[in-house]
Amino acid sequence: MTDKQRQLFERQLSRRELLKTMGVMSAAGLVGSLPGNFPDIAFANSPGKKPNILFILSDDHRWDFMSGVGHPFVQTPHLDRLASEGVLFQNSFVTTSICSPSRASFLTGQYAHHHGVISNVSAWSNDNVTFLELLKQVGYDTAFIGKWHMPGHFPQLRGLDHFVTFTIQHGQGRYWNCPLIENGVEVPSRKHYITDELTRRALDYIQQERQNPFCLYLSLKAAHHDWSPPDETKNLYSDVRIPLPEEADNMLGFTNGNLFVGTQKPLSNIYRNYSRVVTSVDNHVGQVLQRLDELGLRENTIVVYAGDNGYLFGEHRMVDKREAYEESIRIPFIVRYPGYTPDPGRRAGQMVLNIDLAPSLLEAAGLPIPETMDGESFLPILASNSAPGRKAWLYELFKDYPYRTPPMNAVRTDRHIYIEYEGSRPFELFDVVQDPKERHNLMGTPAGDRLLPGLKEQLRILREQRRSS
Repeated sequence: MTDKQRQLFERQLSRRELLKTMGVMSAAGLVGSLPGNFPDIAFANSPGKKPNILFILSDDHRWDFMSGVGHPFVQTPHLDRLASEGVLFQNSFVTTSICSPSRASFLTGQYAHHHGVISNVSAWSNDNVTFLELLKQVGYDTAFIGKWHMPGHFPQLRGLDHFVTFTIQHGQGRYWNCPLIENGVEVPSRKHYITDELTRRALDYIQQERQNPFCLYLSLKAAHHDWSPPDETKNLYSDVRIPLPEEADNMLGFTNGNLFVGTQKPLSNIYRNYSRVVTSVDNHVGQVLQRLDELGLRENTIVVYAGDNGYLFGEHRMVDKREAYEESIRIPFIVRYPGYTPDPGRRAGQMVLNIDLAPSLLEAAGLPIPETMDGESFLPILASNSAPGRKAWLYELFKDYPYRTPPMNAVRTDRHIYIEYEGSRPFELFDVVQDPKERHNLMGTPAGDRLLPGLKEQLRILREQRRSS
């Protein structure tokens, strides 16, 4: 590598510019001379060495409900192990904090306004391109197992070899005895508990003999309401004190303002069962990691674990997930890519989004990132803690009937969030570093007055970009 090439590589680039530069250098045979803390990028791009990909998506798993990030009692040893062997993204978010839009964003790498699934009642378009389709085009075996939960006609997903899902209860499925649809045919569940069933099918898929690399999208129902734990965790945490936020009312489990949220139980009971279901999810993640180890697949398999959104347990006197508050929009996001990350166990502070999954997996498989994707690859962050991250991003929520949460747009930076609501609800501005619980709205204060013009301008630019996409 010449001095000029090294200077080009080391200057501060955006993530996408950095990846394009890496690709050019790899093609020129220069990758082996990369600066010290970058792994051999050729591993991901060499023919015959494409990594297997396993993406595990849970439902409503809030970012701080893991023992590895300091939850006072919830135990998640297998997710903690995954983080110790990979990178835990400490500032990971969804761009719309409800199930259907977020799940479509993981698949497409696009904001909700772009892929069109703007609520839990808006239909998926079969014109959408998923990362599964693009991986299939370069020789991957592909499978989707689990919760689909997007309205409209049953999806015709291009490039998918194996598709197991459920449509019962409007696509939510149920925890016990959930009938499945396997490649278009309804079949009974072989296991009584839904997470057992989906994990069993994932293990069967992983251990199949094959010539090609695989990409498996394992999409869990847990930990969505009605928070029904399996037998092995149903008595966990019975004696622990539930740490509800100071502003919470234990009867918030009945209502969210005037909105019934579907479970007539005290909030502490919901919190306890939710925690039990989260630990059950962790147990199943452990089964999958163990099977990868037993089959000798660990070293050439990317494993990503994420939640589709967070959840409020009484914060701001609310129980739900549609708001732009931290408890709603932040998610667990863990990536293990053996041989690529030089310092496994690292906690990355750069902000990453659900829309970043698709471009990152395509980049890992040696594919170009389509210009139609809104996300950015996080591979540079996996490779180096000094890689730059995004400075700001757009949160958007559209009307989602029958919920009364108003539509909103927000800009989240590494320090602040500014939220504009439709209707009469007052706008909000929080310093998430000094005020992580977002209890002190800075609107109308001297500090808020100083910050507001810049944040409004950032939000305006992000919304303009939305209109042009």
